[in-house]
Amino acid sequence: MQQRILTGAAGIVLVVGLLYASQWGYFLLFGALMVLCQWEFYQLLFKDGNAPLKVYGTICGATLFLLSFFIEQGALHSKFYVLLFPVMAIVYFIKLYKRNEVKPFTNIGLTYLGIIYTALPFALLNLAVFSSGVYRFQLVMGMLLLLWASDTGAYFAGVRYGRTKLFERVSPKKSWEGSIGGAIASGTTAAILSFFFTAVNPIHWVLLAIIMVVAGTYGDLVESLFKRSIAIKDSGSAIPGHGGFLDRFDGLLISAPFVAALFKLWP
Repeated sequence: MQQRILTGAAGIVLVVGLLYASQWGYFLLFGALMVLCQWEFYQLLFKDGNAPLKVYGTICGATLFLLSFFIEQGALHSKFYVLLFPVMAIVYFIKLYKRNEVKPFTNIGLTYLGIIYTALPFALLNLAVFSSGVYRFQLVMGMLLLLWASDTGAYFAGVRYGRTKLFERVSPKKSWEGSIGGAIASGTTAAILSFFFTAVNPIHWVLLAIIMVVAGTYGDLVESLFKRSIAIKDSGSAIPGHGGFLDRFDGLLISAPFVAALFKLWP
């Protein structure tokens, strides 16, 4: 627990500092997280006997993130999104020249799954973080605070009061009591944010809290399902006390598409 707290505190200082600094701090932070999450995902697939294209798949994911960042920032026209299609189609060419591969199309599918599951959510965040080319620090910082509050509330409420299993088949330790604790913590955080982060509509904070609790919980369950399917406990050990990058940011991967949809449809 001490290691978990110290690592978490150091991580919060780093994240807040980069996000507050400028849009380029956000770019460096989330671009790095995208690459690390996607690489970790491919590494786990390799451990399970698969052979996705780790390097080129990560290049495709980075291309997706870069294009969405510069397009939403206003530096590029949206027509440049078409570059994604030839870049991603090269996956087929590479696999065509891989000899002695038993299931090439399975590995092509897993390469694309890595892009969809890990890179696409980070790219979609750019659609919400930028409004008419303007970087919204309050939105991205508040979103992370809501996610952290939900995770922390769920953890402590689950440890103290957890009795009723939430989804025992996938994650035996998760409980309804923990989820309620996460919802209370996230809702309280949203109320506080609405007073201090006034650049975002108060109703948006409420909706973001709901997204972070519901989609964030499902993100955790989805990653647990993945880990259970390949018989591992943690996705890695890169973050002391927290496991791997997928362990720490699984809730963000599933909640990001909902956040992007919310702020594109209702700015």
